[in-house]
Amino acid sequence: MKHNTGQRFADNRKVRYDYEILEKFDGGLVLSGQEVKAIREGGAKIDGAHVAMSRGELWLLGSHIRPYSKSGSRETHVADRSRKILVHKDELKYLLGKTAIKGLTLMPLALYPSGRQIKLSFALCRGQKAPDKREKLKSRDILREVHRQLRGRDIE
Repeated sequence: MKHNTGQRFADNRKVRYDYEILEKFDGGLVLSGQEVKAIREGGAKIDGAHVAMSRGELWLLGSHIRPYSKSGSRETHVADRSRKILVHKDELKYLLGKTAIKGLTLMPLALYPSGRQIKLSFALCRGQKAPDKREKLKSRDILREVHRQLRGRDIE
């Protein structure tokens, strides 16, 4: 699925560093009205969150949505509750098979708007080992230096 990459309400950048992203997916989130308003005003964090499969459904665990600032009923809001992710049945079966493979996990990437709804972008990932991370950092530094050198020259 293609989504609007312009505006994001929450981003989990650490996933791109700690994991090798194999495939990306999008799904809807089951949220209350107060949660949607809080996310739109920037009150969501998905750092450290993960996606788990339980009873044949996908759940976002470990995310934090603060109470809506203009709400009077803050005591009923549970900021760290599990939230159901809505995906097509075929995708769910596919993900169930893939997550059964040792070493593969589902990680949230971003929360973004899609019309009036808020969608979750998540990925099927494999954890990276420390040498892989160092290699990635080294190649990124080399590319950055090459770009810096090319920018410094006048190309005629």
